[in-house]
Amino acid sequence: MPSGKGLIHLPSKFPVGETLDRLTKSLEAKGIKIFARVNHSDEAEHVGLTMRPTEVLIFGNPKGGTPVMLAAPTAAIDLPLKALAWQDADGKVWLSYNDPQYFKDRYSLTDDQIKTIAGIGTLLEQAIA
Repeated sequence: MPSGKGLIHLPSKFPVGETLDRLTKSLEAKGIKIFARVNHSDEAEHVGLTMRPTEVLIFGNPKGGTPVMLAAPTAAIDLPLKALAWQDADGKVWLSYNDPQYFKDRYSLTDDQIKTIAGIGTLLEQAIA
């Protein structure tokens, strides 16, 4: 099982690129803005390095993120939300994201303050189902 404090890892049955394509389509259908997509493995290749497929999708909705940042301005370092699709050494693909509970604890937020981003897991799970 992948590691990383405060991260949740979902197995994906799709390749890295398709995993994020599916997530992008699902998020956009719900009116969630895609801010950027970073292909780390392609960038590594441009400088002569080899890396297993690894991509990050940066997304969010100001209606959800702004209340969190108003409650804890330093939370802006972790917002907008991100999802990491990556392939491990065994060829298995994972979709990883910050655990909302970890986010809540990190910024000393209440359940009410975190509610606007607490459902991220469900959105990600639906996208790769």
